[in-house]
Amino acid sequence: MEKFSQLHEILETMKTDIEKFYDKGQNAAGTRLRKSLNDLRKKSAEIRKDIQDERAKRKAEGK
Repeated sequence: MEKFSQLHEILETMKTDIEKFYDKGQNAAGTRLRKSLNDLRKKSAEIRKDIQDERAKRKAEGK
């Protein structure tokens, strides 16, 4: 569940930069948004791998 909390945290921090980029036209906020999206992608990949590992473990245990 910690990794899901981290995903939520990344999304929350993006809210301010979304407003700054789209509403106020601050280009630096766009750079931060792209970095946050990359972090989101990496964290999602970690969670996906964890899920696959857990499924394989359960299958090996015969559940």
